[in-house]
This record gives sequence, structure tokens and C-alpha cells, in this order.
Amino acid sequence: MRRIRAPEGRHLYQSPINASSEDSSPPDALAALALGWERLGPYATLPTQSADFVEALAGTMLADVPWRLFEAAGPDGVEAVLPLCREAGPFARWRMPGAREVFEPLDALCRDADAARHLAQLLVAEGWPLELARIPAGSLLVSALSAALKGRGRISVRPATATPTIALGAEWHEPESRFSSRRRSDFRRAARRAAEFGEARCEMLAPTPDAFDALFDEAVAVEARSWKRAAGTAIACDPAKEAFFRRYLAAACARGEGRVGFLRIDGRVVAMQLAVEWAGRYWLFKIGYDEAYAKCSPGTLLMLHALRDAAGRGLVGFELMGDAEAWIADLWTREVHECVRVRTYPYTVAGAVAWSADALAWVGSRLRRRAR
Repeated sequence: MRRIRAPEGRHLYQSPINASSEDSSPPDALAALALGWERLGPYATLPTQSADFVEALAGTMLADVPWRLFEAAGPDGVEAVLPLCREAGPFARWRMPGAREVFEPLDALCRDADAARHLAQLLVAEGWPLELARIPAGSLLVSALSAALKGRGRISVRPATATPTIALGAEWHEPESRFSSRRRSDFRRAARRAAEFGEARCEMLAPTPDAFDALFDEAVAVEARSWKRAAGTAIACDPAKEAFFRRYLAAACARGEGRVGFLRIDGRVVAMQLAVEWAGRYWLFKIGYDEAYAKCSPGTLLMLHALRDAAGRGLVGFELMGDAEAWIADLWTREVHECVRVRTYPYTVAGAVAWSADALAWVGSRLRRRAR
């Protein structure tokens, strides 16, 4: 553990959060870290800020890389945390887990702006370059890092892919009414075609941990019967990703937050959703459908039901995790949460190496564009 002096009686330190070739941490230390982390839960704005999400990544898709949980602690205990990982190599930069692996945003968990400032001081004092690939544009850490780096390094803040969102209210009790007459006609046509296949029924489930595995297997199997398998993006194509989602969503179910949505036709699952209900919002992580039933747009029918269900139960938002893709804007929403990509370059050898690598990459991309 490394400890650094900080103002106002606070202390800043970093601790390993899993075993790797470079770091190790005993189980009792992990339990203590998780306890401090959980106490900051009321200040979270994303479900990916939970210990469950990060521990699931650390135990599956990122099991073989070095990790650090950077913490700022004050008189009342831990006041800010940021989990980071990095690849092997003497100059590899610390980065946020999840952005590359499952394309989700992540943010530091900070009690307030002062806590973010103290965390930024720790990160800058470390002297290592950072990449925060997809962090909310309004994150307290972004401005705190800019201030902490003055005279000690450079910072780059650029737009990153936003996340789509739908603000829910009573008007979403009948979601079809929120769309154009042409779209409403498409919905009715899809429902008629589904009825031609058989009896269609939607289910929105909050599984117990004991029931989750069987439902998760059904959901993964449905996604694998779509174009995603050929594209290599289906969960079933990546054992580590499948293990991550199973572990993370099972933990969410243990908290009563895991959700599984199905559209069944004559009992057969033809569309699925894997989600978390947290902080009054429905956070949709994965969707999929059986291409044999594409004629009836099963994913669309399930989405309409999920929106109706969420609004009917008083949820305030429907968050489409992942990227703000064109089809989402065309079909469902143009509202987004803006994100940025932050890279820091401290005035150290490691920072100079990172700056040079990024400058060369930028020059190379410019030359390739001109060559076209």
C-alpha cells in the first residue's frame, strides 16, 4: 500500500484489488475495500460504479492484468474511489475497466468535489499517464484532474461515444403514442405477424439468484440465434464475456436489481433483454432476438413492453447502455448522456512515452486520411 500526504488531515492511497503477476491482496483486505466502496454507493450515478461490476471484470475478462483501486480517505473514511487496470509493459498507462471490454461508461465514485480533488491529487502524484476512455462529461474528476495537472502535466479531453437515454413519465404508459403514425403502424404489423407464429407473451422477470442461471442460459442462446454470432459479438462467442455477465448480473439479482426480459411465442423465447434496475432507472445491457422470427420484429415488441412496464412502475429513466448507434436514434431516442475521453500526460518518462505514442498515432491517422 502506498500512502501520500494530503491537505486537511486526509490521506490518499492505492491498494491492489485482485491477485495478478504484479499485485496481490488478501481476502480480508478485499472485504475492507469493498465495505468502504459500498459506503459511497449513494453518490453513484452509474451501475458500473459498483464493486460488483468491477469485481466481475477483475475475475473474468481482466483476470490476468494488474489492477489498482485508488482511494482518497478522510476523517470519516473513504471519500472517493477509482478502479484502474493496465496492460503489461513498463510504460502501459492506467485505464478504466469496462470501456474496451463491454463498451460501458465508468466514473470515479466521489462524495463531492473536494473528494474528487483529493483523488486527482493522488492520481497525478503517481506520475503515470491515464486513459479514462468513456467517462460522463459532467464527471467531477475531469475538472479535478485538469486542476491537479497544472504545472505537472498535460490533459486531453475529447468527445467520446454518448449513451442513449429515455426520460420516462406517465406519457410512456402507452409507449406507442410517443411515435409517429408510421411507426405505430409498424408496431401493429409486427404484433399481427407475431400472432401468426403463435401465442405471443412478454415477461419481465426479477430472478432470484437460484433461478438466474437457467434464465441467463436461455437469453444467451437467443442472442446466438441472431446475426451477432456471425459477427462474433454474441455473448456466446466469448467465454470470458459470458462469464463476466453471468457473474455481474447474478450479483445484481442477489441485490434484487437483476432483470431478464423475454418475448415468448408458443413458449419459445424469441427475444431477450438483460438489464439492471437501479436508482429508479432501467439499465439495458444486452438485447437479442431469434432471426427465425425477424419477420415480426420481436426485439421491437419486447422493447415496447419493457418501456410500458418501466413507466407503469414509476421508473424515471430507461438507459440504453452501450453506444449511441444510428438505429437507436432512428427507432427509439435521440436523447443521450454525453461522455468524454480523458488522457493525461504527466511530466515524467512514462508521460512522455504516452504523449509520443499518441502523437505518432494522430499523425498516422492524418496521413491515412490524406492518402484516401
